Amino acid sequence: MTLQRLHPESPAPVLKAGQPRPRIDTLDCARGLAVLGILLLNLVGFGLPKAAYLNPAYAGQPAFADALTWLLLNIFVQGKFLAMFALLFGAGLQLLMPRGKSWIRARLTWLVLFGLIHGIFFWEGDILLAYGMIGLICWRLIRDAASAAALLRTGLLLYAIGTGLLLLLALSAGPEPTAFWQPGPAAIQYEHLWKVRGGWEAWRNRTDLVGGNLMAMAVQYGWQLAGLMLLGAALMRSGWLSGAFSLRHYRKVALWLIVAGLLIQTPTALAQWRLEWDYRWAGYLLQVPGELAALPLMLGYVALLYGFWPRLSRITGFLRAVGRMALSNYLLQTLICTTLFYHFDLFAQWNRSGLLLLVLPVWAANILFSMLWLRYFRQGPLEWLWRRLTTLAATPQKEVR
Repeated sequence: MTLQRLHPESPAPVLKAGQPRPRIDTLDCARGLAVLGILLLNLVGFGLPKAAYLNPAYAGQPAFADALTWLLLNIFVQGKFLAMFALLFGAGLQLLMPRGKSWIRARLTWLVLFGLIHGIFFWEGDILLAYGMIGLICWRLIRDAASAAALLRTGLLLYAIGTGLLLLLALSAGPEPTAFWQPGPAAIQYEHLWKVRGGWEAWRNRTDLVGGNLMAMAVQYGWQLAGLMLLGAALMRSGWLSGAFSLRHYRKVALWLIVAGLLIQTPTALAQWRLEWDYRWAGYLLQVPGELAALPLMLGYVALLYGFWPRLSRITGFLRAVGRMALSNYLLQTLICTTLFYHFDLFAQWNRSGLLLLVLPVWAANILFSMLWLRYFRQGPLEWLWRRLTTLAATPQKEVR
C-alpha cells in the first residue's frame, strides 16, 4: 500500500512554558470521539455493580436484550476507546517534548494528583491516575527514541508483553469464579450501600479499589498502556496522527484494520455468550483475543475519522469542541453520572440495555457545555487549571534534555 504524504514532516516548534501550542483539529476530533466513546462502557461502571462491567451474568443469566447489548458493546466498544484515549495521550506527550522535562514532569504529576482525587472521592473507575503514572515513565522513552519506527517497535513489544501476561494470568487462574466476577447478594447489597450513602465508607472502599487497580497496572495492564502511549507518540512523530497522509490512505487503512479486528473480536464475543460467560473462559482466557482485537479496531476508528474528515464537518465540529476540553468533559461525565446513580439512588435500578438511554443526554451535555464554553474561553476550565498549576510548578527550560 502506497503511503502518500500531504506534506513533509517538520520539526515541532520550541514552546516556552505556559505558551499554548497550535491545535491539530483532527487530533482534537479523535480525542473527542474517545471521550464520548468511553461513556458507553463507563455507564455500566456507574450504574451497575462493578462485576457487571465484564460479566453480564454476574447475577444470573441476563435477558436477551441485555445480552445483545453486551454483545454489541463488547464487539465495537469495550477496550477500544480506552485504547484510543491512551494512544492520543501518547501523541500528546510527543507534542509536549519541546516544552522540556520540568514542564512534562509537573504536568504528569498534577494529573496523578487529579486521578487520586477523582478515584478516591468521586469514582473508582478513574483512568487519570494510571495515565499520569505510566506517562511519567513513557515520556523519557519517547524523548530518547531515535525514530518513529523505533517507538513503534517498542510500543508493539510492550503491548504484546501485556497481552502475554494476561494469557499467563488466564492459564494460572483457578476454576472457581472470584468475587469480582461473581459476587454474592450480600456483596452486591453492600456495594449499593456504600456508593449511595457516600462519606467515609465510600472513600475507604474506593481507596481499596484504586489500590487494586494500581496492582493490576503493575502486573499486567501498565505494559499495554505504555505500549499504546508509545504507539501514539510514534504515529504523531511520523505525521500519521497529524493528518499528513492522503484521505485515500486513511480510508484503506480503516477498512483493513476494522475488518481484521472484527474477525478476531466477533467470534470471541459470541463464544463468551455461547459459554454463558463461564469464568474459566470468559473471565480471563477469552479476554486475550479481545485485547488483540482492540488495537486494530481502535486504529481503524481513528483512520476512518481521518479519512472522512472533510465530509463530516458538522459532526467533527462537535467532536473537536469536546476534544479540546477532554479532561473537563471526562470529569463532567463523572459528575452527571454519580449525581444520577448515587445521589438520586438510581444505582442498580437500570438494566444494561436501559443504561444506553442515558448516553445521548450525557453526550448532549458534553457537546453543549463545550460549544458554549469555547465561545468565551480558549480552553476548558480544568485544562486552564491544569496548565496554570503546571506553569507554577515547572522550572522553565530551553531544551528537553
